[in-house]
Amino acid sequence: MSKTPSQQDNEILPFFEGLKKFKRFRLLEPSVGVLGFFFVTLCVICCFFYLDYRAAAKGFLFTTQSERFMWFRFGGPGEDRRVEFLTEQGDGCDVFDGGWEWDESYPLYQSKNCSFMDGGFRCSENGRPDIFYTKWRWQPKYCNLPRFNATMMLERLRNKRLAFVGDSIGRNQWESLLCMLSYVIPNKNSIYEVNGSPITKHKGFLVFKFKDFNCTVEYYRAPFLVLQSRPPAGALRKIRTTLKLDQMDWSSMKWGDADVLVFNTGHWWNYEKTVRGGCYFQVGKEVKMDMKVEDAYHRSIETVVDYIHTKINPNKTQVFFRTYAPVHFRGGSWKTGGTCHMETLPELGSSLVPPDNWSQFKTVMDVLSARTNRSEVLKLDLLNVTEMSSRRKDGHSSRYYLPDLAPLHRQDCSHWCLPGVPDAWNELLYALFLKHADARPSNLSSRTES
Repeated sequence: MSKTPSQQDNEILPFFEGLKKFKRFRLLEPSVGVLGFFFVTLCVICCFFYLDYRAAAKGFLFTTQSERFMWFRFGGPGEDRRVEFLTEQGDGCDVFDGGWEWDESYPLYQSKNCSFMDGGFRCSENGRPDIFYTKWRWQPKYCNLPRFNATMMLERLRNKRLAFVGDSIGRNQWESLLCMLSYVIPNKNSIYEVNGSPITKHKGFLVFKFKDFNCTVEYYRAPFLVLQSRPPAGALRKIRTTLKLDQMDWSSMKWGDADVLVFNTGHWWNYEKTVRGGCYFQVGKEVKMDMKVEDAYHRSIETVVDYIHTKINPNKTQVFFRTYAPVHFRGGSWKTGGTCHMETLPELGSSLVPPDNWSQFKTVMDVLSARTNRSEVLKLDLLNVTEMSSRRKDGHSSRYYLPDLAPLHRQDCSHWCLPGVPDAWNELLYALFLKHADARPSNLSSRTES
């Protein structure tokens, strides 16, 4: 039976009335209920991370890797595609191409248990409230690094010398390695400075001996690597000192025959630390009054590489050059109130490090590239920490380099908390050291005979 027009109109009317009501409803209009929902959700998330931190800070470690941080993995394929770096399959692996992964088994030591560390690196003991910065492990994309084994490294260093030469960031790394190695030594009194010098704020050089292994782990302060000396006779009065860009630092006579050398430089190569303070650049007997800092730095790196190629015996000494470790000042520089104390996590995306940090890295790479283009065999291993460290804005001493909290405008966003980022540099050093040693038949045979 067909419907009449009046019946059809009665059926259509409620539909149009509903449509009009739907149009009057504003889907995107904020309401107290919606805002309340988001507020409560945000509070729950914040409490979630806060409670996780509180548990970790009290020493309650989780039995398995925390699923809460599984999403903090920066690049890289699955573990099934990775090879072991120390195997033949790992020969072509770039260990500097990777990301930071959360690891509940870290750190490798606690600062309170290491007496071989400056107070300025003891961030947790100086009041830093978070410990997240100690929990990150460097993971290459295509291979796995060997787990750091202090006993194995000390055995490989038995009757040998390992020396760090460079600025205070090199000292930062040196003290990190002292703590990593001393962790397995029951009798800490068997580790001592051979001249009886204290480690805190000591200038010049320090030589720590591990008596049970008859090896030394040494540090030589040479922030420019090249020689800083008095100006030549007849120089202008404003010239207080000069950097002799064609001569190595005086300490080279002490560390030149070490078995392992780790060089670094860069943080003093700026206008404030050189020309502004009356330190000019010298080549031969001539002071280059108009030479730019960048050009002088390039010339000094050439001198360092020349020294390695002409003065270092590659059959005895393994040489590493650690690249520049970026600073992370925000809102200013070290002298204009720059800060980093609010940083608690690594960079999630691309690094925000200023371009001038990368210029140091580029200079080193330019010098090394020029050598390889001339078919010269490089007699050094590059410890390329620049990119990996650029993501770790959370790892600096910031306000926690003093027992009493440092002022907001006097932060240290150059040096690193220990335990922390320099430990990862030393894990890479350890992996490359083992790779190099295992590749030398003479070393293998000598170890077998012993």
